[in-house]
Amino acid sequence: MGTLYYGDNLDILTRYLAAESVDLVYLDPPFDSAQNYNAFFEEKDGTAAAAQIQAFKDTWDWNEDSRAAYEELSLRADKLGNVMRAFMEILGPTDMMAYLAMMAPRLVELRRVLKTTGSLYLHCDPTASHYLKLLLDAVFGGDCYRNEITWKRRVGMSSAVHGSNRFGTITDILFFYARSESTAFHPQYNKDDPDYQRYVEERFTMVDENGRLFQPTSLVNPALRPNLIYEYKGYQPPGNGWMITKEKMAQWDKEGRIYFPKEKTGRLRRKSFADELKGMPVQNLWLDIAELNSQSAERLGYPTQKPVALLERIIAASSNPGDLVLDPFCGCGTTVDAAQKLGRQWIGIDITHLAITLIKNRLHDTYGGDLQMKVVGEPTDLSGARALAAQDKYQFQWWALGLVGARPVEQKKGADGGVDGKILFRDHPDPKQKPHAIVFSVKGGGVGVKDVRELDSVVKKTGAAIGVLISLAETTKPMRVEAVETGSYTSTFNGQKYPRLQLLTIKQLLAGMPVKRPSGNVAVDETFKKA
Repeated sequence: MGTLYYGDNLDILTRYLAAESVDLVYLDPPFDSAQNYNAFFEEKDGTAAAAQIQAFKDTWDWNEDSRAAYEELSLRADKLGNVMRAFMEILGPTDMMAYLAMMAPRLVELRRVLKTTGSLYLHCDPTASHYLKLLLDAVFGGDCYRNEITWKRRVGMSSAVHGSNRFGTITDILFFYARSESTAFHPQYNKDDPDYQRYVEERFTMVDENGRLFQPTSLVNPALRPNLIYEYKGYQPPGNGWMITKEKMAQWDKEGRIYFPKEKTGRLRRKSFADELKGMPVQNLWLDIAELNSQSAERLGYPTQKPVALLERIIAASSNPGDLVLDPFCGCGTTVDAAQKLGRQWIGIDITHLAITLIKNRLHDTYGGDLQMKVVGEPTDLSGARALAAQDKYQFQWWALGLVGARPVEQKKGADGGVDGKILFRDHPDPKQKPHAIVFSVKGGGVGVKDVRELDSVVKKTGAAIGVLISLAETTKPMRVEAVETGSYTSTFNGQKYPRLQLLTIKQLLAGMPVKRPSGNVAVDETFKKA
């Protein structure tokens, strides 16, 4: 079972999560990179990104909120209070100080919800890693620190080679903390490691009657064991005796695990099979998990997306099936996807409806009817929708588009002719042809006939098959008449007609009314890229 929470993770952690209820925390918070990150949505025909949405800002300003957060933290009579006061002494009221004042109370809450047998992995880069390490030591205690893991996330940085005044940064850092000494850990192994493969190739040079690669290894006891000195099938024992009893020797012989030299003067050895090796033990330098480049099939277009393999390793190492995994900055949902895949329960928190919509589509695409998930924090009625519209225009748009499975398009007007969202579908047999589009206009205020006419103009301009106006306010009869008069779209596959312009209110969508469109076996939905 999984739960998605929409909202500020500090508020969600405080209100909804009980103390010592989570087995594993992975967080990939903003890095204080002083950048704005966009989500890119690529067209399925391979053309360049058709739209980009600002997913989040990673810029921090020292303001009244950060000052208030710092002042509350500085009053603490513990190590966290000490380190925050020290930070202020070193940094002063800077943007970095604002970032640390944001992170500190969240780390406190994450420790509170983490079980005494739980683990936490914080993913960061060198921008603030040294400060975050001190924060983690203050919150969890230095004795709970287990590893600083370095992940090579890039193959190179050309600017560092040609024109930079520093070495290129191609790694991220993961700080691994255990809540206590009783925290479990499962070592991980890698059979694809080049050193491991070279080791197998050089050492395992013999093949048994079943085609299994093996190397003969010693059965000689390093110390004198008179009770293990015995002859076996005409082969004489070593001076110190064998490493195993005669009964064990017979058992291994029956299992085909003993190597018999052709000459009786030779020494019996154990067959160590290559296929029984676990692989190269994973250390704290991770070079074997590739970055998500522009060609990665896994890539969804969300900024800062991490590979599923990275999260699978963390989850497998520090949790068990059925455990609860938490990601308080869940972005496009890589952590919850990996947790679902590995049979864990999970909680994801994000502060944008863009992320929540992407995660819901990602999980439904991957797991379909096997997925059990609930979403907390989204509007469930008109009053909640009105409150969201009044609070943030774009969050309201993203949430409304999520109700119909549409993706958002660029926020700036002009490039997409005033379109707020889009659904792509293919209802023709030729995969080389571009998919059809359903374009959406979302209105949080009053609406009238002019909005229908503007949408009609956008549909004609963009060549869309269908246009949909989603409104918080009720539509009028003149609007509905205007929409009907624009005609219909006829499906290539089944010849069925669908209204060319459709008017849907939030009330209707909450009641389950769908967009009238080709779907199911008639049309393939290509709105969101599938990982």
